[in-house]
Amino acid sequence: MAKESALELRKLVIYSIFTRNFSKEGSFKEVEAEIPRLKKLGVDMVWFLPHYQIGKIKRKGTKGSPYAIKDYRGIHSELGSREDFIHLVDQIHQAGMKVMIDIVYNHTSPDSLLSNQKSQWFYQKPDGSFSNQIGDWTDIIDLDYNDNFDLWDYQIETLMDYAKIVDGFRCDVASLIPLDFWLAAREAVKEVNPDLVWLAESVEPSFILETRKQAMTGLSDSEVYQAFDLTYDYDIFNDWVAYLEENQPLSAYLTSLNRQNWIYPANFTKLRFLENHDQKRIAARIKDKHSLEQITAFNLFLRGAHLIYNGQEIQANHLPNLFEKDPIDWSNESTFSEYLADLIQIKKEYIPCEGSFEVGGDDDLEAVWVKYQNHEECLMGIFALNKEKHGSIKIPLADGAYRHLLEDRWIKVNDGEIALSDRPQYLTYKED
Repeated sequence: MAKESALELRKLVIYSIFTRNFSKEGSFKEVEAEIPRLKKLGVDMVWFLPHYQIGKIKRKGTKGSPYAIKDYRGIHSELGSREDFIHLVDQIHQAGMKVMIDIVYNHTSPDSLLSNQKSQWFYQKPDGSFSNQIGDWTDIIDLDYNDNFDLWDYQIETLMDYAKIVDGFRCDVASLIPLDFWLAAREAVKEVNPDLVWLAESVEPSFILETRKQAMTGLSDSEVYQAFDLTYDYDIFNDWVAYLEENQPLSAYLTSLNRQNWIYPANFTKLRFLENHDQKRIAARIKDKHSLEQITAFNLFLRGAHLIYNGQEIQANHLPNLFEKDPIDWSNESTFSEYLADLIQIKKEYIPCEGSFEVGGDDDLEAVWVKYQNHEECLMGIFALNKEKHGSIKIPLADGAYRHLLEDRWIKVNDGEIALSDRPQYLTYKED
């Protein structure tokens, strides 16, 4: 992990916006109207999916993927002008929030400016043609960072220019690009923005193994952490999905969560999420209101930065198409946004950045506890993930009565167990 990565990043709440489908108009200007709402929600940083020009050759869908980039230094005209983007960034800054942009350096569109001007910077098949090395990514061609140090200079120069405007980079499939490039990039960017936040889209274990089998770069999370402040939670995400789909007990995921505490550096920060632009909506996976609320509370109570994908705050169950115009339906007047804001406030106000963090649970009850301990102060959350399961969960607390952190009531522990509730239970206490 980057040695200077701050523990305070564990308080960070990132809100991801797919500008094309964030509104019917799909423009930067339409985002501006939502800035007060995002601030009220508790957002610290707004991450924009790629804002660049999109290639036309081998385009997927009618609009194309924002990750098939034609020009790293250009702005997609359908979203607005460069001046519109900078004005939006300024408005977000004035509201006390920060801005993160997508950096997509593994590949470009087949008709990118670089492919036309610098063909030697690209991966080529034996016959000399451009190609991609990941089979279903048919709308892009891969860059080749091996010994192409002019490419390094060009990409780093672009980062330094953006670092004068924005506050963070979310780096797409960062695990596929050599670590030495990221280390050099971070060092260079410090010159213009030493506080810039680096988020790596690290990848699933199976993805790492497959790329290494093909003799491609496939960085583990531990390697990525040397250059980045935050990494994705994909190292254990499959265990979470396996629980949700009833293919694996809850305890398997909890074991993976605890394991992160000793396989990564002490100041590691994971980006926790329930959904993103590549994954199913959590409201599509979880139909029951009780379970969705408890699972969201459990996720927001985990140590780490947190990601909210646009529409999650109204329990949207349709994931916007990445290749088409497919606006979010904001007509749902759910109170879930207020509930989510309360959970974010709990995260920021009560969850410590330092000290120990551990989780445990009960497979039969589908219930979990999360415990933080900083010196003698302790914080615990208890979550019943399945409303059909009733009973008491065994927790690492002495018998007695404990005051609920947020409600005027007492929580009783008898024989080392606590009765489950239809709402999250939070308590603080001192350990002898």
